[in-house]
Amino acid sequence: MDNGPTPHLEGVRGDYAPITLVPGDPKRARFIAENYLEEVRQVNSVRSADGFTGTFNGTPISVQAVGMGVPSAAIYYTELIRFYGVQTLIRIGSCGGLSESVRLGDIICATGAGTDSAAIHTLNNGLTLPAVPSWDLLSSAMNIAKQKEIGVMAGPVFTSDLFYGPSTKIFEELGARGILGVEMEVAGLFTIAALEGVKALALLTVSDDIVRNEVMSSSDRENTFDEMVTVALGVASNQTGELVN
Repeated sequence: MDNGPTPHLEGVRGDYAPITLVPGDPKRARFIAENYLEEVRQVNSVRSADGFTGTFNGTPISVQAVGMGVPSAAIYYTELIRFYGVQTLIRIGSCGGLSESVRLGDIICATGAGTDSAAIHTLNNGLTLPAVPSWDLLSSAMNIAKQKEIGVMAGPVFTSDLFYGPSTKIFEELGARGILGVEMEVAGLFTIAALEGVKALALLTVSDDIVRNEVMSSSDRENTFDEMVTVALGVASNQTGELVN
């Protein structure tokens, strides 16, 4: 298993590029592979968690679906790093907006992630530690967005273990503390990247405006997610690295 396959990924070391995009949805992974990458080949289909490897502007890039929630995503983050040599993970996902300053379709570049996740509490041996991205990736994302005239807001998000929680009051409390969005994976990504010594970044499109009780239409999702993927691929192409043999 040291070089793959693993219980959740059927490829072997060398099948994944050092830079891997990690959406939750397998359909989004396939869409990105088929519409943005060249020389694409599928490297995983176990549990319908589709994974692909190709190139973007000559840079080897993979995209692997990781599911929803920290426990699911953590499996894929860990296996990609430990057994396939992935060195940079870039999350491209969605979130609920919690601030008056963000609207439907806005892109958030997460500067950190708070959490109520029991899984992260366990990973950190009970310590409360900051979950933050790699500064060079964050800086690169903001610069690329500016160059391409894509609006991106940098700020903190909150990673929850529950989609349907016992109360919605927490949304008001988080918003009052400057949290821009709520989602279910980012703190896990940043925590595992720190533990494993690799780089991580998270870009999130606001698909639900919790403050205004608005939900993005399917057509708007497609257009705004395109901008998020454009920024992510720009960051990826600025990184160096070759497929690990």
